[in-house]
Parts: sequence; C-alpha cells; structure tokens
Amino acid sequence: MTNSRAAVMKRATRLENVFFSTTFDPFSFSFCLILGRFEKGRIYTFIGEVVVSMNPYKNLNIYGRDTIEQYKGRELYERPPHLFAIADAAYKAMKRRSKDTCIVISGESGAGKTEASKYIMQYIAAITNPSQRAEVERVKNILLKSNCVLEAFGNAKTNRNDNSSRFGKYMDINFDFKGDPIGGHINNYLLEKVSHEGFSFFGSPFLKILFVQLLQGGSDQMLRSLHLQKDASAYNYIRAGAQLKCSNNDGAEFKAVADAMKVIGFKQEEIQTVYKIVAAILHLGNLKFSVDGDTPLIENGKVVSVIADLLSTKSDMVEKALLFRTVATGRDVIDKQHTEQEATYGRDAFAKAIYERLFCWIVTHINDVIEVKNYDNTIHGKNTVIGVLDIYGFEIFDNNSFEQFCINYCNEKLQQLFIQLVLKQEQEEYQREGIPWKHIDYFNNQIIVDLVEQQHKGIIAILDDACMNVGKVTDEMFLEALNNKLGKHAHFSSRKLCATDKILEFDRDFRIKHYAGDVIYSVTGFIDKNKDTLFQDFKRLMYNSSNPVLKMMWPEGKLSITEVTKRPLTAATLFKNSMIALVDNLASKEPYYVRCIKPNDKKSPQLFDEERCRHQVEYLGLLENVRVRRAGFAYRQTYEKFLHRYKMISEFTWPNHDLPSDKEAVKKLIECCGFQHDVAYGKTKIFIRTPRTLFTLEELHAKMLVRIVLFLQKVWRGTLARLRYKRTRAALTILKYYRRYKVKSYIREVARRFQNVRSMKDYGKHVQWPTPPKVLRRFEEALQTIYHRWRASELIRSIPPKDLPQLRAKVAAMEVLKGHRADIGLQRAWEGNYIALVSASAVINAKKRGKLPMAGVQDTRKDKYMNVLFSCHVRKVNRFNKVEDRAIFITDRHLYKMDPMKQYKVMKTIPLYNLIGLSVSNGKDQLVVFHTKDNKDLIVCLFSKQPPNDSRIGELVGVLASHFKRSKRSLQVSVTNPVQCSLHGRKCTVAVETKLNQSQPDFTKHRSGFVLCVPGN
Repeated sequence: MTNSRAAVMKRATRLENVFFSTTFDPFSFSFCLILGRFEKGRIYTFIGEVVVSMNPYKNLNIYGRDTIEQYKGRELYERPPHLFAIADAAYKAMKRRSKDTCIVISGESGAGKTEASKYIMQYIAAITNPSQRAEVERVKNILLKSNCVLEAFGNAKTNRNDNSSRFGKYMDINFDFKGDPIGGHINNYLLEKVSHEGFSFFGSPFLKILFVQLLQGGSDQMLRSLHLQKDASAYNYIRAGAQLKCSNNDGAEFKAVADAMKVIGFKQEEIQTVYKIVAAILHLGNLKFSVDGDTPLIENGKVVSVIADLLSTKSDMVEKALLFRTVATGRDVIDKQHTEQEATYGRDAFAKAIYERLFCWIVTHINDVIEVKNYDNTIHGKNTVIGVLDIYGFEIFDNNSFEQFCINYCNEKLQQLFIQLVLKQEQEEYQREGIPWKHIDYFNNQIIVDLVEQQHKGIIAILDDACMNVGKVTDEMFLEALNNKLGKHAHFSSRKLCATDKILEFDRDFRIKHYAGDVIYSVTGFIDKNKDTLFQDFKRLMYNSSNPVLKMMWPEGKLSITEVTKRPLTAATLFKNSMIALVDNLASKEPYYVRCIKPNDKKSPQLFDEERCRHQVEYLGLLENVRVRRAGFAYRQTYEKFLHRYKMISEFTWPNHDLPSDKEAVKKLIECCGFQHDVAYGKTKIFIRTPRTLFTLEELHAKMLVRIVLFLQKVWRGTLARLRYKRTRAALTILKYYRRYKVKSYIREVARRFQNVRSMKDYGKHVQWPTPPKVLRRFEEALQTIYHRWRASELIRSIPPKDLPQLRAKVAAMEVLKGHRADIGLQRAWEGNYIALVSASAVINAKKRGKLPMAGVQDTRKDKYMNVLFSCHVRKVNRFNKVEDRAIFITDRHLYKMDPMKQYKVMKTIPLYNLIGLSVSNGKDQLVVFHTKDNKDLIVCLFSKQPPNDSRIGELVGVLASHFKRSKRSLQVSVTNPVQCSLHGRKCTVAVETKLNQSQPDFTKHRSGFVLCVPGN
C-alpha cells in the first residue's frame, strides 16, 4: 500500500472514530466537531454521505483548480470533507451505475446554500468534457452563466443575508453515456407568486439585487433612457431597503449579468426590454392615488407617461387600467371606479405580476437554450441526470406572513424527504433484510406536513375554502376556521386556544411547531395573498403592448372580458403542488445532502454562536443521522450488483461462479479478501460497516480492472489483427488478379493499335496511346521510349547516307541552342564549305588568268585532313582594335584564318584539340568567339553574300558539336550577351547592339572590350 493510500486510511480511521466511538455524545458532536473544525477554517464535515457546511462569512482559497484535481475521481472519504467530495460522489454514482442522482442543499436563510450550489456546478463543469467538445463547452458555459442571471433577478439583499434566495431553483443536468453534460432544465419556485402588495420586499428591509445593480451599475445614458436616477431611496418599492449597503461592486456585477445574458442567447433588444420592465416596476411604486369626490385620480400623471413609454403602450390605457376595473354583467360591460385603496392594491398586484412573468420568461428562455434536443438513447446511449436543488431556507422573522408560511412548508417537505430516505428507510431496510438492529428514535415531521397540506383538513385546504366562500371573508374569519378545525392538533395553537400565551395576539396570530422551532404567523393578508388575483384589465393592457416580448408574457390577455374562464388555482395550492412534484422528483433519484449551518446572525467570520448552531444541528436531523450511521453500515448493495462490480477480485467468482447463489458467491469473495468480520449478509443485500473495507475493495477492483482491460485489449487487438490480415490478404489476392487483368488488357490494346505501324507513312506517330493502369505508368514510359527509338531508326534508315552528317549536325545544334536562340537555320540545307561555293564565272575567269582564287585552301591539303567541316567569310577584330575581313576554314583537324584578298592565304592555324569552347549571343547576329586553351580567343562575325543575311551560327555550332561528340571530346557552348572572352590573357567582353542606319556588321572599341553593331532591319 502506498504512503498516500496509508494517509487516506489514517484519515478515514480518525473519521470513523468520531462516529463509532462508544462514548459518543450528540451535543459533544455539535460543539467539539463542528466548532473545532470551524475554528481551524475547516468548514465542511462528513456524516456518512451528508456534508455539513458552515458559512465562513469570508472567502477561502479552497475552490481552485488544484483543489478540484485533489478530489477528482477519489472516493468519498479519501480526502478531507468538502463540497467537491459530495459532488464527485454523485457524479461517480451517476456515471458508474447509470443512476440518476441529486444533491439537496438545505439550511436557514444565510447559511450559504446559494454559494454551495455554485461551487458544486463549478466542480461538475471542471471535471467533465476532457476532450473539449465545443457543444459540451457551450452547454457548460450556459449552465454556469444561468446562475449569475437567476441570482440577479431572484435574490435579494437583507439585513441577515447579502444574497438571500427569494426563489427556489432545481436544476437537472443531463449527461450522455460518457459523462459529459449535454443539456439541462431549470424549475423555479419564485416567492413573488405567494407575496402580495407587489413584491416580498415592499415596505420591508429587502433590496432586490438586480434593482441596485441597475441603479448603481447602469450608465448615465441608460438611466436617462429609463427615466431613472441612482438614488435608490427615490423609489417607494425599495426605499425601505436602500439603507442596506451593498459591499459588492455593483457596476462589475451589472456588466457580468449583461454579458451572461448574451452568452445564454438573449438578444440585445430582449435585454433592453428587461431593463425597461424593471424600470417600469420602480416607477409604478411611485404612483400616488387620490380621490376627487367619487373620481379617482393619479397625482403624478407624468409618471404614467413614463410607464407607458417603457411598456410600449398608450398612457391613457395605462391610466384607465390603474383607476378603473372593467366588469362584465351578462352582456353589459361597465367600467367600475377604484377607491384609493383598490387602486393601490391593483398597482402593487400589477407590479408583482410583471416581475413574476419576467422571471418565468427568463427561466423559460434559458430552458429553451439548454434543453436536450434530438437525443436518442439507442444511438447516443443512456441519458442520465444529476439534479441540484438550491431553495430558500427556513425563516423565522419578527413578523411572519404568508410568504414565510410557504417557505417553511417547503422546508418541512424537504426535511420529510431527508427523514424518509436517510433515517426511516435505512432503519426499515435493516429490519427488512434481517440485519440485527436496535431502533433509533427520531422526530418524524410527517405530522407537520399533514397539518399544512392534508386534503380537507390542512391549513392550505382551510385557506382555499375561505377564499372560495361567497361574500366578505376576512383574515379573522380564516383564523376562526383554523381554531375550529385544528384546535386539538398538537403542533397548532393560537391565543384563543391558549389564552395565557400573551405572545400571541387575539384574532391575528397562530403558532406552528415546526421541526426547526416554533413560528408565529400573522394571518393579516393571507386571504388576499392566496387569491393572488390580478385584474383582467392589466392582462389586456400588456397583451396589447407593441413590444413582442411583453406580449408573449401575457397570452391570456387576448381573452374577451365577456368570456367565462375557469377559476384559477390559489397561490397556496399551486405552491403545494409544485412542492409535491419536486419531492417526488427528488425521491426518484439517489440523494446526496449538503446541510448548511449559519454560525451567527451577525455575518461575522470569527463568531460562533453555540446555542444557534446546536439548535440547527438538532432540527436538521444531524444527531439522528449520526446515531443511525454509528449503528448502521456505510455501504450496502444487492448481491447481483456487488458481484457485477467486484467479481474479478476472486478466482472463485471470475468470470462466472458455479456456487448455488449470488449470496454464496459474495460470501466466498469477502472471505478471500478477509473482510468477513466487517460485513453483514441480508436477504438480498450485503452490508459493509466501515469505509476502509470499501476503499480496499475499490483498490483491488481498480488493480484488477487494469489487468482485465489489458487482457481484453490484447484479445481484441489480436482479433482485429487477424481480421485485418484476412481482409488484407483477400484484398491483395483480388488486387493481384485485377492488376494482371488490367496489364493484359493494356498490352492487348497496345498490340491492337500498333499492329500495322510498319505500313503507315508516319510509322504510327498519329496513333493514340491507351491510358495505362497506374501500375504500368513506368512500363508505358519505357515502352514509348522503345517505340520512339524504333520509329527513329526507321526514319533514319530511310535517309540517304550522304545526308546523315548534316542531320547529326542539326541534331547537335538543336540540343545546344534550342531555347537559347530563335533562328538556328534548321529549315535550310547546310552546305558547310561556303568558300568553295564561288560563282562559276569567278572560277572561269581565274583559269583564264592562270591563277586559282583559292590557292591558300589548296595549301591546307598539307595537313592531311579528311573532311571540311565549315568555311565562311567573316569580319574579325583583334587585340589592336583592328577590324578586317577574313575567312575561316574548319577541317576535322584545324581551324584556319585566311585572307580572301590574298587568294585565301592562311593567316593563322588553330588545331581543334586546342579549341575548348564557343560563345555566341542570344540574338539574330552572327557573332562567334572561339575559345582556346592559350587564351588567344578568335572573335569573328559571320556574314554571307550569297544569299545575303543568311544565318549560319546554328550550322557552325552543329558541325563542331557533332564532330567533337564523335571524337568523344567536350566542347562548351555558351549563349550569352555580352560574350566573355580573352585576348592574349586580357579579359574583355563583346556586346551586341542594333543600329538602324547600320548597313553591315562592324566592331567598335568599348571601354570593357568591343561592341558589334548590327543592322536594325
């Protein structure tokens, strides 16, 4: 066992010592454990799978990425108690067993429930989607941002809590089979539904967070457009809470809420509509009513115009809806005037309804964005859920009204669920499974739940009956009905039933003994708040608004005043139904609990009110939970599922056992591990007492799982490899025969197309080659090369032998000069010895004079050459800048420079072995430079008289290149302009320039060498 695992076991042992000590005292638990951990900054404590959370009233650095990594994938007791541990446990249970789970966060107002829910959401978002899928990241971002928006609209700052939840929120997070969030759904339980006179904070020290954010964080331009000012005390609805100083940065939070709404998907015009609605509510609270005789009036009429502008309706319609009520009597419709009190009531009810519709619209919009769409279990795998419940906590104020009654009823329902699942069901399970068990007494608050919600007998039923009675029904009459029907109930009392209890007021107060303590409620306003009626005039007013968002919020406004509608359910019944549905939803999931405790009422991080905490520990059921956990077992599971998870640990159960039953197999497995003294065997389940045993089983499971996975991977990879080999072999066989077929087909086609090429004039030049298969592309190139060589040999065979030297010379010239000079002279016949082509008359005249004109040429016979390669008249320039007309005479052994004016007397002889290269220009001129080994280059310009302007550069280069090639010697041919040369070791250049008025080519001196001027035409 590693050191880290040993440390984990040590911590687990210390934790067990707290629960399983024989000297355990519940009140010592309250004081020693929680107080001791709180003073050390340890705000979390485990009781089984319940996390006890103390509100530290300060920021703690225990929620960062490093902390998340410490709890990711760990078992519940492996790390110190933390919210992340319970969140990870719920996530693992959901992912491992494909079981829906939920995390229920409960406690008093101000105990830190909202912050706990945010940290749980933060943890789940951090550990999911390791592959960074964009859609999953979008869903996670929206789920996190929705908290910011809902808190701004649903929470309030009170004298006891800076972020008091005035709404309950249950969020289902949907996960795919890989454990990544793919969507969700939010149910809200807004207290504005059960409050009266507008909002729950009217006339009381409550301040809606969004209102102060808008007033303090909105820009001056925005506030002007909404006709608002920054001073909260200027608005009646929030004046009482204006003295509550907000410690947070309202400007930054206001911007954060706006940014969050954009991320969620609210359009800019929708966000602007939200601000207008909030501003209209504030302005509604400033309306003042009076009566002139029998006519109701609005004293500050300008505010009506502002409200009408913000709600996109007409001011006269707003004023009429505030001062009159349209009543249908049969077929007649009349406008009934309001009294001042009725007008005030209608205004406040209207404001409350607007805010409720706004909040519900926001929740619906968020649900539309994050709802799972087009999910098919057969394709995408099972869709599992983690639910997170963050709901208002138990409240006891100096004046408790209908709102506190509903809140405390909600907490009674949740406490009943906790008792049912954690205390009652656990003990009943031990008895049902035949496990020896001593019953532990606990307070079952079902009697209080029945007191509130029982059909026909509960407080809600009595309240609904009172609201449905015809005639004037007062709150006092409702209290009288409670006294008559509930007078004998042990958890209900009033001044009439207990005349000596002077704390209760006659005809006003009644007391309920809640699980969290006694609460005195004032019946004042119960009837009106429960009816929750809103005049139909306001609904029609909002439905006729030109703002589409407002119109959407009030669909019932389209009903005509004469249409008869069903009586709506009362506020209390609606709330009761929603609580019953919530508890049923939670009961269908595997629950995990976070019990939040408030250390003091002064929001102090140092103060620990022992009596306050002791009271919370008692009513939260933590003492009974500890007793049950001490006497019970930390883990239980059916034999079938236990074997399914741990059967690989023992050779007797892996892969399948041959024992009589799963129970016997589990016993054998436990005995192999040596844990038989720490377990109990029920009828259908195994019970494990201590977490250490479970840790060890999980460790063995993890080790064996690695080996099994490796084995399965080996087998599967081998199977895949064999399948791939068979497929590959089959594919190669098919490919071999297919290639053979394609090759044969190609060869047959080539043979068919070229079978008669010998009889064709062009020897098959026009024949189109078939497209070869890819494998024969190189073969096709070789075949075409063979064909072209054959065709060339056939063409050469048809050429007369005397023309072959000229053909070879032209080929050599083309190889050297093609692409470098435009005119090579391939189209004409190459004569070679142009000097010998003197006119017939010149020869005849020379014979008459008794002299040959080519006596110098006859002298070259002494060199015993075999062939004359080339001869031509030239114009040359020497190193002394002297330009003269000469002739060159090239044989297979020498190059001769001759003087045509002296019967072609040989002026200079250059052996061909001394010639190393030629340089010509890239134009149409006839410049040639003969490069020699002794750096005595010969610079000449060819010219012809018969025919004039005949280009002979290509012929000269071709015959020399061909001759050198046959002699197996190299001849460098350079095509440049200017041409580089050397005259007796002196480097110089010869450039070519074109002149329009130039009649013949001529050399001129230049500072870098020479310039050959050629005619431009």
